[in-house]
Amino acid sequence: MSAIAYLNFDGIAEQAIEFYAEALNANEVKKVKFGDIPQDPNYPMPENELNMIMESSIEFAGGKVMMSDILPSMKAVTGELVQGNNILISLVIDDKQKLEEYFNHLALGGHVIMPLSNTPWSSCFGMLVDKFGVNWKFNSDADQFLDKVISNKK
Repeated sequence: MSAIAYLNFDGIAEQAIEFYAEALNANEVKKVKFGDIPQDPNYPMPENELNMIMESSIEFAGGKVMMSDILPSMKAVTGELVQGNNILISLVIDDKQKLEEYFNHLALGGHVIMPLSNTPWSSCFGMLVDKFGVNWKFNSDADQFLDKVISNKK
């Protein structure tokens, strides 16, 4: 299990990835854009969103930071991005039962943004804001998703 600092950006995640990778002397950088995954033809994404960062990670000196862009089309669900709410804690745990336990405990008195569910990028993914206003992201297989999409692009 790991708890990872997760940074959200308003369309500038790629610039942030480049900056932090250089500043932290990253030994590995992974990034996937929304356009890198198959799109639902019934709900096509706007062209400007396809080039935004869906998920990324920067590994350095034994640590990791993850980042993504918040899509303009998702702001009705996530709310506007402002400095202060652009940082969250991402729990990446293979044990889905443990992930669900943590999710349920942290959701008490808080607000569930996205219930735990199977998504195209994770077999168990969810998001919530706890009762103290801290944003949390839960993912059972973030690294496998990044590696799979990146290897398919080659």
